[in-house]
Order: sequence, then C-alpha cells, then structure tokens
Amino acid sequence: MTELHGDIDRDAPPRLHATLDTHYGSLEGRDLLEPLLTRVFPGRIALISSFGAESVVLLHMVAVIDRSTPVIFLNTGKLFGETLAYRESVVERFGLTDIRDIRPDPVDTARSDPAGDLWNRDTASCCRIRKVLPMKRALTGFSAWITGRKRFQSGGRASLGTFETEFERIKVNPLANWPVERISAYIDEHDLPKHPLVAQGYASIGCGPCTSPVGVEEEARSGRWRGEEKTECGIHFDDGKFVRGDASQREEG
Repeated sequence: MTELHGDIDRDAPPRLHATLDTHYGSLEGRDLLEPLLTRVFPGRIALISSFGAESVVLLHMVAVIDRSTPVIFLNTGKLFGETLAYRESVVERFGLTDIRDIRPDPVDTARSDPAGDLWNRDTASCCRIRKVLPMKRALTGFSAWITGRKRFQSGGRASLGTFETEFERIKVNPLANWPVERISAYIDEHDLPKHPLVAQGYASIGCGPCTSPVGVEEEARSGRWRGEEKTECGIHFDDGKFVRGDASQREEG
C-alpha cells in the first residue's frame, strides 16, 4: 500500500475523501488511527469524545498511539456528574495531555436559554447552542476529526462509512463496523474502566435531562430524547445536512 503523508489535506475534501477510501477504507480501529494520527494528519486531527458508554475504546487507542492527540469534550453544562468524574479518571489513567473542555458561548445561552430549561421546550435548539455551535468553533484549524459512531447504534447509522466529509473536513469513523460484542471484548481485553451509568442500563449517554436507560430489546440510542423522533444531537451531518432522527428526517445545515 502506498502511504499518504503530510500535505495531502491540501486536496479539496471530496477528492481527499476518495483518496482516503482508496488507501485506508479497508482498515479500522487502531490499524486505521495509527497512520492518520502520525502520518496523514499529524497535529491536524482531533478526537471528539463524549466520555460516554463506549468512548473508552477510542480514547484508549488514541492514547496508545499518541497521548498528545487533541480530545474535544463538549461540556454542555447539562451532563451527568458521573460523566464528569469518569472523564477525569480516564484522562488520568491514560495520560492524555490535550483535553479541550468546550463549553457553550455564554452569549448564546443568555439569549436562548437564560433559565436553563430549553431542553424541555426545544431539544433541537438546545443541542445547537450547547453542542453544534461549540463544536464547530472547536474544530477550527483541524483538517479531520474522529468520532465513535457505529452502525449498530441506530437505524440512521446503519450505512455509516469509514470516511465522511462534513464542515469542509474529513470525518473518520474507525469503529463504524464494530458490533457491540467486539466493543465489549476490547474493553474486557484491555481491562478498561466502564462508565458507571452503563451498569444502570444506559447504553448511550448524553446530557442528563435527555438520556434514559434502555430495555434489552431497544436500540442503543433509543434512550436519547425519548418520546421524540430525534436520535441525533445535530453535530453529525449527512451530505451537508443535519441528521434529525432517521436519515430521512433532515434539515439544511
């Protein structure tokens, strides 16, 4: 395989997307992350992590390859206390050195959510000011970003690819094709710490007000925004459009 290096990200994102698919589309997990972090996008790629139910897998892989990799953590102001404590323990154990605690713009929250209860009236707008806009700001200067999305998590993610183009950047999904059994096996094999809410039935963990445990037969993300069609917070796009619930329910970004 011909290796890609250095200034490859000068290519336009669609062309770069195709090039990455050709060279690395058959790789996954750590085998994919290693060349991307060290040779293709050195210093220009970040991991977006919620420090949620399965986040520890990518955090561990990144720490093994390069502990100085930027990790963007969207601290919405509505997270579980358990998540904040878990983040601190994982960061200390793995020795991660560049955790970026990204918070909403106070101007946005003062204007749109002064009482802090927007989640109870308009979840899409709440996610926009507490996740989407902060993340877009946090990605400034990066050529690519890594996510932990997987096909098994919901119907809207069933056709998820390894590489995508969003925000004029490359988005990488190293675990897209990993089933839940492989995630669990990796955690057990490396004796990784589990989010404390997993034992209470939380299969996908976001903000406290909009996250609930799931039943045995439910999809992993069915506990997010329960009672609504929405199953995505809006930080993930499809062909330049916000994903709202199923892939068929989108609005222009």
